Amino acid sequence: MDMEVTAWHSLHSTMTAQQGRRRFSRGTLRRITAFARPHRRKLGWFLVLSTVTAMLAVATPLLAGRVVDAIVGGRSAGLVLGLSGLIAAIALAEAGLGLLTRWLSASIGEGLILDLRTTVYDHVQRMPIAFFTRTRTGALVSRLNNDVIGAQRAFSDTLSGVVSNIVTLLLTLAVMLSLSWPITLIALVLLPVFVLPARRVGRRLADLRREGADHNAAMGTQMTERFSAPGATLVKLMGRPSRESAEFAARARRVRDIGVRSAMVQTYFVTALTLVSALALAVVYGLGGFLALRGQLEAGSIVSLALLLTRLYAPLTALSGAHIEVMSALVSFERVFEVLDLKPLITEKPDARDVPEGPVSVEFDSVRFGYPSADKVSLASLEEVATLDTRGGEEVLHGISFRAEPGQMVALVGSSGAGKSTIAQLLPRLYDTDSGAVRLGGEDVRELTAASLRDTLGMVTQDGHLFHDSIRENLLLAKPEAADDELWDALRRARLDELIASLPDGLDTVVGERGYRLSGGERQRLTIARLLLAHPRVVILDEATAHLDNTSEAAVQEALTEALDGRTALVIAHRLSTVRAADLILVVEGGRIVERGTHETLLAQDGRYAELYRTQFAAAQAGTASPAGSPEIVGSPVDTVPEAGPDLVPGAPLVN
Repeated sequence: MDMEVTAWHSLHSTMTAQQGRRRFSRGTLRRITAFARPHRRKLGWFLVLSTVTAMLAVATPLLAGRVVDAIVGGRSAGLVLGLSGLIAAIALAEAGLGLLTRWLSASIGEGLILDLRTTVYDHVQRMPIAFFTRTRTGALVSRLNNDVIGAQRAFSDTLSGVVSNIVTLLLTLAVMLSLSWPITLIALVLLPVFVLPARRVGRRLADLRREGADHNAAMGTQMTERFSAPGATLVKLMGRPSRESAEFAARARRVRDIGVRSAMVQTYFVTALTLVSALALAVVYGLGGFLALRGQLEAGSIVSLALLLTRLYAPLTALSGAHIEVMSALVSFERVFEVLDLKPLITEKPDARDVPEGPVSVEFDSVRFGYPSADKVSLASLEEVATLDTRGGEEVLHGISFRAEPGQMVALVGSSGAGKSTIAQLLPRLYDTDSGAVRLGGEDVRELTAASLRDTLGMVTQDGHLFHDSIRENLLLAKPEAADDELWDALRRARLDELIASLPDGLDTVVGERGYRLSGGERQRLTIARLLLAHPRVVILDEATAHLDNTSEAAVQEALTEALDGRTALVIAHRLSTVRAADLILVVEGGRIVERGTHETLLAQDGRYAELYRTQFAAAQAGTASPAGSPEIVGSPVDTVPEAGPDLVPGAPLVN
C-alpha cells in the first residue's frame, strides 16, 4: 500500500467513525455475542487467516531487502532466484488467503445481516397497530437497512481490521527497530504530522457529509410525498409547482456545493499527506544511505525500511481511530436492539386455543379500553421527535356490552369519534381490552390463537388497502393456495369479474400504489373479493361504502350482500339502508352505548337515533348533502332515496 492510498484509507476511516461517534451500553456486547455465536467457527478462522496475512505482509519487505543485499554482496544467482521465488510464493499465498478471508468476511457479514433483518422484521410484525400509527416508515426501514449494515461492519471490517492492524503494527515495529532504531524513531516522530490532520479533517468531512445526508433525506422525503398518487394530485390541485421546484433546486444546489467542498478538502488533505510521506521516504533514504556509506547499515535494510514505512503508517492511523469505529458499529447494534426491546402489547399465550368450529357468536362483556401512550408502543427516534408524547391511556370505551348471535348482523352508528371503529378493532385483537372481555364463540379472544382469529374474521374498511402488486397477488393474501378458478369465483361474487377479464393482463394487472389505478368502488370490491376468498365466519365492515358515489356504492353493496350471507356481522353503519336491515342497532356516543334496538323500535323511542334519522331525512328531502359535522351514520332512507343501494340483508337475493 503506497502512502497516497494510506492517506485516503486513513481519512475515510476517521470520517466514517466520527459520523457515528456515540456512547453505548456495555450490555450490548453480550447481545452481540448471542448473534455472533452461530458464526463463531467462521469467525475464528477469519481472525486466524487475518493474522497470517498480516505476517506475510511484513515478510515481503524483509525478503526484498535480502535480495538487494545478495545482489550488492555478489552472492550466487541461485540465492537471488530462491529469494525471488519465495517472494512470489508469499504473493500467491497472500492472494489465496485474501480470497478466502474475503469469502469468510462476506459470509459472516451477510449471515449477520440475514439474522438481524429477519429477527427485526418478525418482531415488527408482532407490534400493535398503535406502533405503526406513530412510527415514520422511513425511519423504521432505515433500521433494517442502514443500521443492520452498520452492525455487520463490526464483524466484517472493524474486528478484522483491528486484529490485522495490531499484528502488522507490532511485527513492523519489531522488524524496523531491529534494522535501524534511529530511522524507526524518526518515522514515529513524523507520525503526528500524518495522524492529527486526518482526525481534524475527518471531523470536518463528517460534518459536511451529515449535512449533505440531511439535505438528501429532505429531497427524498419531498420526492416520496410528491411523487405518490395522492401527493401528486394535491400538488396539482392546491400546490405551487414553481415553489416546489425552487425548494428542491435549493437543496440540490446545496448538496452540489457540499460535494465540491468535500472533494477539495479531501484532495488538499491527501496531497499534503502524500507530500509528508514523500519527505518521510526521503529521510529513510537519506539517513539510511548515510548510515550505509559509513558501514552501519546494509543496503537491503534501506529498501526494507522504505517498504515497511508504509506498512507502519497504515495500521497506526487506522488504530488511532479504531475505538471510534468500534463505537460507531456498536451504536448500530444498539439502534437495532432498541427496536427489538419494544415489547409487543399483544402476545399469544402458549396454551392458546383455536376458535370453536361451526357458527360463531360475537360478545362484548363490559369492555373498557384506552389507547396506549406513546412510551409503551413507540420510540422517539422512530417518530423523529425529541421526546415521546406521554399522553394517552384515557379510557375511550366505557362498559361496552352486546351480543351478536351466529348469523346475526349488529350495526354500530353514532357521531364521528364516538368509538365505533375502536370497538371493531378489539375483535381481531388489533388492540386488547383494559378490562372486560371480547368473545368469539364464547371464548375470550385473548385465549385464542392468532392464526385461528385470522381464519375466522374478515374485515373491510372504508380505505381498503392494496399492495403495489398484481390483482392475483393481492387476492392470494387471503388464501395463498387458491387456484385461478377460486379467484375468478370470488371476483364474480364481488361483481368485478367482467372488469378484470377486460384488462389486457387480467389477474396479472398491477393495481399501482395502494390500488390507485382502480376507482374507489373497484378498489372496495377487490377487497371484498379478497374477503370472500378467505371464507370468514365473522365479517366486520368498517364504513365499507363511505365516500363512494351512488353507482359505486350500489355495486359495492351488492358485493357486501354476498359477503354477509350466512355470516355473523359487525357493521359500522354509513348508510341508513344498512342500518334498517340489522338485527340489532347500537347507538354509540362518547364511548358508551346509549340506545339499542331495531330500526323501528329506535324510531319509536324518539331518541338519539330518531334525531339522526330526521337529520338525514331532512337533508335528503332538501336534495343536499348532510351538513358539515353531521354524524357518520347519516344516509338516506331507502324509501326516499332508493339509489343509495340495496339493504344488506344476510341471505337476500343478489341484484343482477
